Amino acid sequence: MTSEDLKNYWANFMVAFKKYWGIFSVVFKKYWTIFKDAFKSKWYVKVLTAIASLILLIFLFIKAVDVNFLWMFGESPSTEVLANPNSVEASEIYSDDGVLIGKYFTENRSSVEIEDISDELLITLVHTEDERFFEHHGVDYSGLLGAFKDALLGNARGASTITQQLAKNLFKMRSTYNNGILCKVPGVKTLIIKVKEWNAAKRIEERFTKLEILKMYLNTVYFGSNAYGIKAAAKTYFNTTPKKLNWEQSACIIGLLKATTYYNPVRNPENNERRRRIIINNLVSHKMITQEQCDSILAVPFSLNFKSESNLDGIALYFRDAVSNELQEWCDENNVNLYTDGLKIYTSIDSRMQRYAEQAVSKQMEENQKRFFKNWGKQNPWRDRNKKEMTTFIDETIRKTSLYKSLSKKYDGNKDSIYACLNKPHKMKIFSYKSGVKDTVMSSLDSLRHMVKFLHCGFVAIEPQTGLVKAWVGDVDYNYWQYDKVLAKRQPGSTFKLFVYTQAIRKGMSPCDLRTDSITSWMTEEDGKPVLWQPQNANGIFSGEQLTLKTAMARSINSIAVQLNKELGPENVVDLAHKMGVASPVRPIPSVCLGTEDVSLLEMVSAYSTIPNEGVHMKPRIVTRIEDKDGNVIYKNEPEGEKVLSYEEAFLVREMLREGLADERGTSRRLWNYKIHGATDFGGKTGSTSNYSDAWYMGISPKLVAGAWVGGEYRCIHFKDGEQGQGSASALPIFGAFMEKVMNDKKLARYRGRFGEPKQTISRTYDCTEVLEELEEEEAKNEGARGFFRRLFGRDKQENVRPDSIKIDVKSRRELRQERRQERREERRRRRNRD
Repeated sequence: MTSEDLKNYWANFMVAFKKYWGIFSVVFKKYWTIFKDAFKSKWYVKVLTAIASLILLIFLFIKAVDVNFLWMFGESPSTEVLANPNSVEASEIYSDDGVLIGKYFTENRSSVEIEDISDELLITLVHTEDERFFEHHGVDYSGLLGAFKDALLGNARGASTITQQLAKNLFKMRSTYNNGILCKVPGVKTLIIKVKEWNAAKRIEERFTKLEILKMYLNTVYFGSNAYGIKAAAKTYFNTTPKKLNWEQSACIIGLLKATTYYNPVRNPENNERRRRIIINNLVSHKMITQEQCDSILAVPFSLNFKSESNLDGIALYFRDAVSNELQEWCDENNVNLYTDGLKIYTSIDSRMQRYAEQAVSKQMEENQKRFFKNWGKQNPWRDRNKKEMTTFIDETIRKTSLYKSLSKKYDGNKDSIYACLNKPHKMKIFSYKSGVKDTVMSSLDSLRHMVKFLHCGFVAIEPQTGLVKAWVGDVDYNYWQYDKVLAKRQPGSTFKLFVYTQAIRKGMSPCDLRTDSITSWMTEEDGKPVLWQPQNANGIFSGEQLTLKTAMARSINSIAVQLNKELGPENVVDLAHKMGVASPVRPIPSVCLGTEDVSLLEMVSAYSTIPNEGVHMKPRIVTRIEDKDGNVIYKNEPEGEKVLSYEEAFLVREMLREGLADERGTSRRLWNYKIHGATDFGGKTGSTSNYSDAWYMGISPKLVAGAWVGGEYRCIHFKDGEQGQGSASALPIFGAFMEKVMNDKKLARYRGRFGEPKQTISRTYDCTEVLEELEEEEAKNEGARGFFRRLFGRDKQENVRPDSIKIDVKSRRELRQERRQERREERRRRRNRD
């Protein structure tokens, strides 16, 4: 207590002293007169006077504690607090389909109503903890006298009633209400706290019925094993509900109240069994059950179904973190505690889709990891841009860890001592796809070398018409990697071309417009110096042929995306990306069209959702509403949408995305390997970045849009080559496996569907059959002319020399064109069959 506090206390003391002294002096004088006269009387008058005086002193002491006389005893729970007790309760998180997917809590407690508690449990509680519960009014005076007598005989026992225990648990008497001056005195403190419990218990009895008190008690008491309240206890020990607890289960749980550790059925089963037998026999003595019932109960082998709940139980762990982070500001503004206020949080997630997403990620990432290890063999995968091993990578990475920093502090920066510890083998648990966790002996440095070789991923699915996020997987395993890859910023590669082609459509171009696959040069700046940028196609080849925009997007031709970006202006492409849902800062630079700027997976999936939603971008939603513990709606998240594209523009881009599956060389062709096409149309776009550090796939269907990202924790860790590391090989299979599960689940049939014919007249051409036929005829004429000149001038004449940066296909141009014509014929045949 500071000197200022002492001054304030003394000032208040003197004011109160003057106020009460007059009254006190008058009463005391009268009492003293009576007291003196009594002592002149016979002995029994003296005894009665002494007893009356003791009773009066006890009454005055109780009253003094209750009113905190002269601030000496500390505060007691106010009338308002007693009328509206507020216990700490876990907040529950529900999926869109009504499944409890997890909790936020400091104390794992959820309330139940009295009708949801079995009679067996209520009877066992009363006859074990407070057999005169229905007779007393908060304090059992008979029990107090019995306890006092037993204490004199050396057999100390408790005499607290259920109501007193409730007051102690509910109002934290021993911590919250012990701030008086006399509470600093050890023996007096205990007496004051006990009196406060008596006063609170009597007031609780005045305000609540006996059944309400039993309900409140069972909802607040701690049963061990992180189970607060009877609902958590029934779930933890028997995986059941309070309504279904039988006699023996009730005896087990109520037996824990005497000592939660000593009588714990998991840690000390013998002690718990002994306690159960005492309680059940006690029920016989009180004629609650017969001796035959008792014998029958004890004859059946007792079984637990134990599982202690934690914040990490359930599905969608990364999603639940995202929900917590999103609600933090709202909680601060509204004085709400997510972990103690017993909220019911209703989210957008679909529990079935979430499980399918987690299964798809687990299965496909295990396959990716096997390919990755095979791809590198015994070589280390951390490489620079020139594909040379980064020999200092592990040392640089370990120095950033908290372990290294703590060792550096311990050994005053002595590297020999630090590395001696880091190289010392010890027992640890590491991640394993087979078992989830693997016990091993390994040094900290070897552990780092092992763990950084793992690939990571993110996956998210959104309902485009509502913006509701239906599945969210932030990585392979939350227990080992908490960093959420759905929100991580990485280069999107060719998936960013969506904004280039969409902007082209917005500017009046059509999917059937032609561009030549040829090198494009762009003067730009790097470190303030002019640089000539000449990006390559993924295969290093510029075919020189004319392609429709639809085909160029389907085959992910870099050269044509760069041409369009130059025509349209990078700033306009970036502006459209922001309007469609990309919130990350993106520089309007030439290479932006190839996805060189970092964005998150959630942003990209949200942006792609604009296309099947007819040009309306819906803001992603992960929480729909929140109710307080009384069922009142205190937060509602309404859908927010913005019209970004016209219906025609969205329709044309949609058809271009579908071409990724239809074109013979489309980057989404692998999607045909999955059983998803029976009743649903799909479109999509792959993405891969330099050195294959990032692999992406964005897929759309009429009612569900999803995206996947795969890559290393560090960008220097990636596949050796594009065949293994490109989006179609690493990310697309996650999308395919997820959609295969969803589309074949009858309960999720509403997510199936066709895109259908346009709802209005489309002014621009999107079926490029005629354009391709004309192009084919023109190529045939040109081929004839070239043949004539070859015969005239000979075959050995060399063509013009091209820049070294351009690779020429070793196949003859004639062979290439014949292949293209064949592809177009087959494409037209498929379109006619589809129509």
